[in-house]
Amino acid sequence: MKILVLADHESKSLYDFYQPEKLADIDLIISCGDLRASYLSFFATFCHAPVLYISGNHDKYDVKRPEGCICIEDDIYEFRGVRIMGLGGSMQYIPNADNQYTEKDMEKRVRKMWWKLRRSKGFDILVTHAPAHELNDLTDLPHKGFQCFKTLMDKYKPKYFIHGHVHANYGGFKRCDQYGDTIVINAYEKYVIEYPETS
Repeated sequence: MKILVLADHESKSLYDFYQPEKLADIDLIISCGDLRASYLSFFATFCHAPVLYISGNHDKYDVKRPEGCICIEDDIYEFRGVRIMGLGGSMQYIPNADNQYTEKDMEKRVRKMWWKLRRSKGFDILVTHAPAHELNDLTDLPHKGFQCFKTLMDKYKPKYFIHGHVHANYGGFKRCDQYGDTIVINAYEKYVIEYPETS
């Protein structure tokens, strides 16, 4: 199964120079945030694959939602037997700003999902906007990662952790990494994951 992941920066190759064959073999699209609603709706319109999304720290999806797309914020969505958990937003660096959270706030969001986690018996892919603490994050507060994401990976051992927020032009950008049993992907602009089909 091919999963196209997106975040933070619009792909000219896929959008401005769109050609149907570029998306023909994509089975699922996941947005990790900070992308225009109309950009995501474009993929929902011109690609047969479902488009899942969470919010980045700059998104205003409460004002304009991506049409034809599926919000997985604070939820676990199953696609072809793959359980996908979504937690958007970044570390809080402006008090009371939308889609920004303290570590305690994010921990509270995770705790509220206890029943969904129990019912689904965990998850296979963790989708966030921000990275995890000291795992592809930066030292400044806006780009600091969440420790509770590591705690989730330690407990549930998902196959993938996909995030955005740290751009390719920032120092120390890493596209792929490993944390225990989990492959970590920075979805900046676009990246395709070959996810093994479940039997």
